[in-house]
Amino acid sequence: MLLQNINLKMKLSDYIIEFLAKKDIKYIFGITGVSAVHLFDSISKNPNVEYICPQHEQTAAMAADAYSRLTNNFGVAITTSGPGATNLVTGVCCSYFDSIPTLMITGQVPLSQCKKDSKIRQIGFQETDIVEMFKPVTKYSKLIEDPYDIRYELEKAIHIAKTERPGPVLLDIPDDLQRQDIDISKLREYIPETEEYPQDLDEKITNLINLIKDSERPIIILGGGIKLAKAEEKAKRLIEKLNFPVALTWATKDMLPHDYPLVIEGFGVAAERAGNFAVQNADLIIALGTRLDTHETGNDLSKFGREAKKVVLDIDNYELEKYEPRGMNIDLKINIDANIFLDSLLEKEIPSKNIPNWLDKIKEWRTKYPICQKEFFEQKEKVNPYVFLDELSKQSNEGDIILTDAGSNLTWTMQAFRIKQNQRLFSAFNHSPMGYSLSASIGAYFATKKSITCITGDGGIQMNIQELATIRKHNLPIKIFLFNNNGYGIIQQTQDTWLNSNYAASNPDKGVAIPDFIRISKAYDIPTITIKDHSELYKIRKVLNYSGPVLCNILINQHHKIAPKLDFGGSIEDPSPKLSRDEFNKNMIINPLEEG
Repeated sequence: MLLQNINLKMKLSDYIIEFLAKKDIKYIFGITGVSAVHLFDSISKNPNVEYICPQHEQTAAMAADAYSRLTNNFGVAITTSGPGATNLVTGVCCSYFDSIPTLMITGQVPLSQCKKDSKIRQIGFQETDIVEMFKPVTKYSKLIEDPYDIRYELEKAIHIAKTERPGPVLLDIPDDLQRQDIDISKLREYIPETEEYPQDLDEKITNLINLIKDSERPIIILGGGIKLAKAEEKAKRLIEKLNFPVALTWATKDMLPHDYPLVIEGFGVAAERAGNFAVQNADLIIALGTRLDTHETGNDLSKFGREAKKVVLDIDNYELEKYEPRGMNIDLKINIDANIFLDSLLEKEIPSKNIPNWLDKIKEWRTKYPICQKEFFEQKEKVNPYVFLDELSKQSNEGDIILTDAGSNLTWTMQAFRIKQNQRLFSAFNHSPMGYSLSASIGAYFATKKSITCITGDGGIQMNIQELATIRKHNLPIKIFLFNNNGYGIIQQTQDTWLNSNYAASNPDKGVAIPDFIRISKAYDIPTITIKDHSELYKIRKVLNYSGPVLCNILINQHHKIAPKLDFGGSIEDPSPKLSRDEFNKNMIINPLEEG
């Protein structure tokens, strides 16, 4: 018997949640409201999906961001209209600028109460034009006006979020549509357009191979685009095939372990001297999946790798076109997916390079200029953050997940933490809001069901400190390491440089309120441990061994600086504190820049 013309009725909100469940979404983060009650009701009735309720919508977006990073799927957040939706924007920016696929679903007032193109400000209560507000920071933002478009728009939004350069998308769904029954047999599907790839790839690979042949001091830079393309193993094969040293951006710091033979570690404005000497003295830079932002190149792009031929691979052609107008010549631009490029290159015969002197020189720099110097360990009062992170690295285990916040704690971590096999270390690198790591740790836990190491600062934790309630409610094994320097340390370092140490709005004497974190944690029923100096670093193991959440209060000097760190306008091989000119010149293979 043929089943034809059967009326398959289903509430639209139920359809949305079932659709997401079939996409293997296990957890949805969000806060309900009048315009979202039907969506949350549908989640509560679906056995394959669970909602997690944070204390602020910003956390919902940040948790979805972390969930996406660790599942290689996409994260989902749902909120109500008006302020519920506008509170998402900071978290959405994290996903947008780091190219992380997430789906935001916002409830909207009934369609009849939407002002649409009207010039008035508002019709419905808590109506806000969310679609227009989010367009600059999403790949796709759409108000659903026809309930029978729901399948099409869900499929389209998710496809856009996950393909080409990934990123967040948003669907705004009126309350009256959510509660409407629809015949799911009549829903139309979305069929993506066939992607076309450039025809000159072979020619560009030939040009690249010729550049490789002519190089004596090559270096590969791996950026976050390699991870987004899920091309890590192919990139490793290329590194080993070429036997070239590799520098890592912050987004790829966790891609290779610290002791990987060819890894240099980081480079840029606040990075190891070894990485910066290597990049700046190279005669060939092959940058794969990195946009080489000013945090990596320095503010003056003409000074970056100034005697090197430069090859840049990026899926976003707009990124490839930004360099020349800002002073950096790119010798070979390759606009294609990293997988396609690597597959093609790995098939080619590439003559082996004999560069032992170059590799030995890099090893010499790494040995001579460690981030954590011997004298740091001799500090008697309070904790040196570089020493702490050195010890945390030792105490961490393979496969651990570490999140860090914005500010000094982010930079210290990216400089000093030594990655082990299969560890994950990330932050919202490009938007970098204070408060990210605590909120994102919630999403990280639900993505992995593993213990999470959360590194934050005394300023950052207060942006979303209410999430201690969420962590306690679910008894999440999140280990919060709080760098407590009684103020905004990275801002004070900037004020030292530019404003004669006038700490306006950056410490308690000049406007910032720093509470007693021990008492706050106790109010949330979260155990606390304080590390006062280096003699108490053994407590790190105690923190890591807790079965549930715990906050570790680490007392550091108020004026402890990030070092090395580039002075504004300088060249990344010559950060502060400056080496003696004699020592500096001995490390330069190319001609040093004139001072001044």
